[in-house]
Amino acid sequence: MSNKDWDSQKEMERWKGFFSIWTDPEPEVGPTPRTAVWKKNKATLWHYPSPQKKYKVPLFLVYSLVNKAYVLDMAPGASMIESFVENGYDVYLLEFGSPGYEDRDINVDDYVLDYIQRAVRKALAHSGAEDITVIGYCVGGTLAAIYASLAEEPIRNLVICVAPIDFSTSPKFDQWVEYIRENDINIESLMEINGSIPPKLMKIGLRAASSPVYFSHYLSLLNKAYDKEYVAGWRRFNKWTNDHVGFPEGAMQQLAKDIVKENKFMKGTLTIRGKTAAPSNIKSNLLVVAGKHDRLVPESLSKDFVNVVSSKDKTYSPVTGGHTTLAVKGKGLPPFLADWLPQRSN
Repeated sequence: MSNKDWDSQKEMERWKGFFSIWTDPEPEVGPTPRTAVWKKNKATLWHYPSPQKKYKVPLFLVYSLVNKAYVLDMAPGASMIESFVENGYDVYLLEFGSPGYEDRDINVDDYVLDYIQRAVRKALAHSGAEDITVIGYCVGGTLAAIYASLAEEPIRNLVICVAPIDFSTSPKFDQWVEYIRENDINIESLMEINGSIPPKLMKIGLRAASSPVYFSHYLSLLNKAYDKEYVAGWRRFNKWTNDHVGFPEGAMQQLAKDIVKENKFMKGTLTIRGKTAAPSNIKSNLLVVAGKHDRLVPESLSKDFVNVVSSKDKTYSPVTGGHTTLAVKGKGLPPFLADWLPQRSN
């Protein structure tokens, strides 16, 4: 590099920005105004009212059991929830919270019927709406799809984002297996002690499954650490990637056996408290979204879901990006929703 290319001020800002991740206070997240309208155990149903409501059909968001839901509301200009609200949608978010040992027996049946279904009923009553749009992310999308197959409530639209549903050809998470073998980890013993898969193991497993994405992020930071806005966004996202929650033993065992191993939901043989949860029961307008470069939940785990539902209006939309690019957005609705959702929300 010649002296002409050297910018001492820029280099000072670069290293100052890089080391700020250890010296500055943690960044704030979740800026969109909200109120709690219902609680159960550790879960909370949040309402984000739109100041300029345009659509009668509210949105009901179901996030994952693995991470915290604030990834949907990171910061002004980088928030999916903010995008919805500013585009005229009232939003309800079901946040499951962090399970403790006392929650070890919570299973899929409980999450679907006691949490999601009851929260949807509360959102409908609170909003006064005649029907609702359910949007599920990751494992929350899996649970939302199972709920929709049983729902007595009027679901107009069902949107499933990067959700693991179809395990007819399941991916092999070699990195998970390698780490567990090398470190002699007994998952069943961990669940017996903790009542769940501990957050630390969830973090390690997910980072391994999606490598090298997680392991190259410090290089990305160093490359643009002179940009204050980039550093602020990087720090918020890094906070989220380190902020996992535990996975209850009951739910993990049921998902592993019924969904992953036996693929019962896609086969139409899954039962939830004696009721058949079959995709063919779903008649709502359906949008299935998958990330073309998603290493954590590849397209193969959801793309065929549209072929087993009874919906007349159904769309499969593969989008450029990975697992979290569908959650962190600017003020405009992402392209896969910009046309599809408004037409089905009046």
